[in-house]
Amino acid sequence: MRNSWLLLLVMAMSLAGFAQVPGGGGGRRGGFGGGQAPSIGHFYGKVVDTKTNKGIDGVSIQLIGTKFDTVTKSRKDTVISGMITRRSGEFSLENLPIFGQFRLVITAIGYKTYDQKVAFDLKGLRGGGAGAAGGAEGEGQPGGNMGNAINAVDKDLGNIKMVEDAQSLEQVTVTASKPLIQMGVDRKIYNVEKDISAQGGTGVDIMKNVPSLQVDIDGNVTLRNSSPTIFVDGRPSTLTLDQIPADAIQSVEIITNPGAKYDASGGTAGILNIVLKKNRKAGYNGSIRAGIDMRGKFNIGGDLNVKQGKINFFINANYNQRKSISNGTTDRYTFFGNPADSLHQYDHNVSNNHFMFGRAGLDFLIDNRNTISLSGNIVHGESTPTTSSDLTVDDLFPSGTTYSQTFRNSSSKSNFNNHGAMLSYKHTFPKAGEELTADVNYSQGANDNTNLIVSDIHNIKGQPTTSTYQQRQTGNGDNKYFTGQIDYTLPLGEKSKFEAGGRAQIRNNTSLNNI
Repeated sequence: MRNSWLLLLVMAMSLAGFAQVPGGGGGRRGGFGGGQAPSIGHFYGKVVDTKTNKGIDGVSIQLIGTKFDTVTKSRKDTVISGMITRRSGEFSLENLPIFGQFRLVITAIGYKTYDQKVAFDLKGLRGGGAGAAGGAEGEGQPGGNMGNAINAVDKDLGNIKMVEDAQSLEQVTVTASKPLIQMGVDRKIYNVEKDISAQGGTGVDIMKNVPSLQVDIDGNVTLRNSSPTIFVDGRPSTLTLDQIPADAIQSVEIITNPGAKYDASGGTAGILNIVLKKNRKAGYNGSIRAGIDMRGKFNIGGDLNVKQGKINFFINANYNQRKSISNGTTDRYTFFGNPADSLHQYDHNVSNNHFMFGRAGLDFLIDNRNTISLSGNIVHGESTPTTSSDLTVDDLFPSGTTYSQTFRNSSSKSNFNNHGAMLSYKHTFPKAGEELTADVNYSQGANDNTNLIVSDIHNIKGQPTTSTYQQRQTGNGDNKYFTGQIDYTLPLGEKSKFEAGGRAQIRNNTSLNNI
């Protein structure tokens, strides 16, 4: 079809050449007698990098021409054709009008815009037609002009070299904020960094604000009316919630249906996975924080992170003091036995606590998808609660009442120490969420406590002491965890994933109480 148009084009130009008079007077543009010019033009070429001379993929090619606008009565730029370059950088624009001036505009990210005028060269064809009128052999015949016509409307623009844009963009800061609560495939995630009310406290204070968890006055946490198993960074730990400062916690994961990578003995309640903070910002960065409560007890902590090349080092430490005061009243009536009795008890409790928490770690980034990490923690704490109780017992005899009174003081002291370490390896795959992890984890905790209870008994309220009893309680315990584990995770969709792995675990718990 194109060759037929070219043949007609050459014949038309030849006829136009015979019809011309010397001096160039004459015919209409292109020799088509004012008819519609055929759209048989073809521009093609290749876009390459000026330095490497390699083709550039995904470059925008636009051929812009001018058309008469009947509304504004003026000519305006219009996109005649366009495309995106192939991987090799090649482009091809076909079925183009053969008359007129065009602009070829090429744009690519990171390169300067290319904007040049292009057109089909049809002057030689007209010249050849005039020559035929003068009697030159071969060149003036339509058949002889066929090759020139094809070259004229089938134009190779060659390799177009793009120059890199060396202009630097102004600094742009992009910030993102995590929501307070996120829903995962198998867990609910509570982001502690969004909860400023718990800063300076312990893990127990965090749990008071986590939905689905209940915390009683003694700091005991329940999930679905049972005590959950506490994990730290996805592994069993001897740490308890009151031994972990809130400032060291990044998030709390509530896992009600633990997967294959978690301990099968999580019970009916599930698992609370405490994720500790780990910073991987490039360069040197850190923070210092401090606070004081209404009873004059203070807390102080700091973080330091250093990331240079493939090494990332982090350390954080916290020291917390706490003082709690509580009062309680108990009224109890007993109707069994003779005589019946009633008990009124008033308790005043004061507890002073302090604990220190330190954690350090090192990440070695082998490459973008392989990381080896080593981390360790050490904790020490002490608690000295005292309780004063006033108990009044009323024996309800039918003939009257008899009051007895007991003053009881309880003084306790407890210490806890904990240390642990983890060595882990992580490999990520090109598919988002697919990963392979392997680690060994060791955690050891020890505690000891003493409690002295002194009771002064008055058989008759307001009378001298009748008898005094003393009771001493001592206890200590030690627990050790060792786990070795390998896990593989493969996401199957937005709401499902496949997990598999192997696990070895050794536990050793001892407890001794003397009364």
